[in-house]
Amino acid sequence: MIKGTTKLLGVIGHPVEHSLSPAMHNAAISHLGVDFVYLPFPVKPGDLKAALAGFAAIGVRGFSITIPHKQAILPLLSEVSPIARAIGAVNTVYLTDKGWCGTNTDVEGFLAPLQTPPTPPYQGGAKDAISPLETGNTAVESDSPSHETRAVESCPPPYQGGARGGSDWSQKVAVILGNGGAARAVVAGCAQLGCAEIHVVGRSEQNLAEFQQSWVNSPMPVQNLQVHTWDNLSMLISQADLLVNTTPVGMYPQGEKSPVADAAIDRISAGAIVYDLIYTPNPTQFLKDAQLRGARAIDGLEMLVQQGAAALKIWLDRESVPVDVMRLALQKHLGLS
Repeated sequence: MIKGTTKLLGVIGHPVEHSLSPAMHNAAISHLGVDFVYLPFPVKPGDLKAALAGFAAIGVRGFSITIPHKQAILPLLSEVSPIARAIGAVNTVYLTDKGWCGTNTDVEGFLAPLQTPPTPPYQGGAKDAISPLETGNTAVESDSPSHETRAVESCPPPYQGGARGGSDWSQKVAVILGNGGAARAVVAGCAQLGCAEIHVVGRSEQNLAEFQQSWVNSPMPVQNLQVHTWDNLSMLISQADLLVNTTPVGMYPQGEKSPVADAAIDRISAGAIVYDLIYTPNPTQFLKDAQLRGARAIDGLEMLVQQGAAALKIWLDRESVPVDVMRLALQKHLGLS
């Protein structure tokens, strides 16, 4: 029950009615029995500054940010964490005595299923794994080719956690499809893992060059980053220990599409990890195709859950939150359980 003492959390965006965040956060809040509620707040682009002032006035403790505010909010904040500055976007804001502070929990969300070892084993969702990134405060893209839907006859068991060949990523190669905002979080995550090589694949040579240059003087420099146009994809896939799709290709309602054609995905190594940031459909065609070739699949639902859990820890000032409850709430909301 919402009372006069209930503390407010929420998500801002335009539009925001599609957000899945209220379902998972309110499930966790209910489970914990804390006097909070998480609400969706539609905020038009021109109203962002006024919304921040209004939130402070009514005592909002923190909020998530979705499109189109993730970059626009940066100059309005009193403090921005290094990881958010490196990515160039904020997805989590919280109130301190300094004012509104922003960070980005997408990297932590991305990394969670790749931590070793998850406990218990990863079964379509890692448990409350710890990321090497900050959990508090320290201060999707291109068009791609598609192919016909393939029937999935059998798939390997769910990914059990950890990189191929163990937890040492220092000899591993990561290949990232897309060079938009989501790709920035994945590059940061791969850098935190210590990947030997990080390859980003996109369509525009100019955009790729700008993407690469942006990391040179970043708060989190990435020295081992290489960029490539799409015609190099087949060669890169054959080298990949981790292949990540950050593009929207294959997202509902075009679930029959994949960002990678059959001839290219045929070159994936058995045991490689294939990760799709898309969570509907679940699994995507990209993941189905990769699993048929012996790859290990991770879907985007877990990243969504884990980035939300990282934010909730900040807002509630807790070391742990019920990740399983959040995951189950999303699965039920999406009809996956």
